Amino acid sequence: MIEVPNISVPLRDLERAGDEMAAVRKAAQKRLHVAPDAIASLEIRRRSIDARRGRPITVVYTVRCFMRGGTNSERALLSSIGRRGRGPKVEVVEPDGNPVPLVSGAPLSDGERPVVVGAGCAGLFCAWALARQGLCPVLVERGDDAARRTALIDRFDRTGELDCESNIQFGLGGAGTFSDGKLTTGTRSPYHRAILEALVAGGASPRILFEAKPHVGSDVLPRVVTHIAREVERLGGEVRHRCRLTGLRVEGSGLGRRVTGVELAWREGRPAPSPDAPVGAPGPERAETLAASCVVLACGHSARDVFELLRDLDVAMERKTFSMGARIEHLQADVDRCQYGPAAGSPLLGAAPYKLVSHVRGAAPAYSFCMCPGGYVVAAASEAHGVVTNGMSLAARDGANANSGILVNVNPGDLPGDDVLAGVALQRRCEQTAYAAGGGAFRAPAQLVGDFLAGTPSSGPGHVAPTYPRGVTWGSLDGLLPETVLGAMRAGIPAMAGKLRCFADPEAVLTGVETRSSSPVRVVRDKGYESVSVAGLFPVGEGAGYAGGIMSAAADGVGCAMAVAGRIRNA
Repeated sequence: MIEVPNISVPLRDLERAGDEMAAVRKAAQKRLHVAPDAIASLEIRRRSIDARRGRPITVVYTVRCFMRGGTNSERALLSSIGRRGRGPKVEVVEPDGNPVPLVSGAPLSDGERPVVVGAGCAGLFCAWALARQGLCPVLVERGDDAARRTALIDRFDRTGELDCESNIQFGLGGAGTFSDGKLTTGTRSPYHRAILEALVAGGASPRILFEAKPHVGSDVLPRVVTHIAREVERLGGEVRHRCRLTGLRVEGSGLGRRVTGVELAWREGRPAPSPDAPVGAPGPERAETLAASCVVLACGHSARDVFELLRDLDVAMERKTFSMGARIEHLQADVDRCQYGPAAGSPLLGAAPYKLVSHVRGAAPAYSFCMCPGGYVVAAASEAHGVVTNGMSLAARDGANANSGILVNVNPGDLPGDDVLAGVALQRRCEQTAYAAGGGAFRAPAQLVGDFLAGTPSSGPGHVAPTYPRGVTWGSLDGLLPETVLGAMRAGIPAMAGKLRCFADPEAVLTGVETRSSSPVRVVRDKGYESVSVAGLFPVGEGAGYAGGIMSAAADGVGCAMAVAGRIRNA
């Protein structure tokens, strides 16, 4: 097949055609200078929107063309383009192979099964990749399956009754399940395509295979992660919900330390209680120890008790840069107009995203993060008496507001003392202060952007209605975050408005605090994904400090699975 990049189709041509694929096919034929019937079939490999100011909006495609006549026709076409001396940059490519092999027949090992702790993006895809290779992993997750977890989150939003073990942070799919499912990443990995195909097999839109800024939607993700978990089980793995890591068995001393097992507390075969049953209604936990010489630690950035466990075991960790700030909400219609001008509202464009960063002399950089077009601010707490915000969108992205984190980095040198978990302590302190400022019951403190910039408390909303589900308490964000963070936000918002005019809208809403965008620690590992201080322990994903989103975390988990499989094969 022939791959052709950078086929630009004006938006107006797509709208006139009424059939996107037909319009792209016509553009590809024109680009290749071939007859209408020369292309047997066409596959879109990438789709992006070019909405740079001063130009008509175009949609840019990379396509793969299967030429009628097969390989001989492709070679002839390439030869013809070469003779012309000028023409499209094209190349012959082979069909994609899956870099995560599916092993048929008996498992590769009849011995100990690898244990994966945490069923977020990294852990779930690590278990999936291990299962595909016949290694029958045991995947343990402290939270619930997707259906029960969704019911508990809905109840928390209604009543403020928080289950500290099953919430937006904990449960099948991890925090990413309820943050829109954005799949953009700045990393490269040979596993990205296989991960996307697994998501599509679970029910995600096939468009994620080619959209430049793909997303799944938090209304679709629960069934997608459920499908992947069932695939792990179908391939011989085991998935345990409400199963919490309480300890690691470690033998040896010094450089010879190695993991030999995990200590768990879980509720085997517990019935699924009504979502309206009191928190903690399930039966008592029971303790169990599983022998394991390969333990993948994919606990996520909110599993603070796991960080404490690792610190107490002298597992090598280090402070790392993390971010703090608040959620900012605008009317999505305003963002659309700023980004797309007269074309705003076109169904071919959808709700407009943005990605902004500010560099103001005398202030730390501020940047937008996890931008959710047509989305909602969510209550993402996992601890009592602490307010945490995040954002999500449904698949349709049709909410009235756009929201994004506006964040500022906190560097290791900004933290006091020498405790490796000083960043966790700062996060918790800000969350508890926000809880008090909100007045309890997980209400969140909120302030209008204009008042925030002026240093004046707010008394109520303007034309942007906040979407945080537990309700907001109007006032000031001052005192809720470090002064360096607040100062950078105040400098950054007007600077960002230079790129997106509506960003400094005085009636846009800031809701605080956002503290869980990244992990404040890194569990130190080597190039083979293994802890430098405990053999057989494999820290992966965002919580371990090696990823920054769904795709990078999932790819980190798959890469780790391949390393573990190699270890077991060669044992």
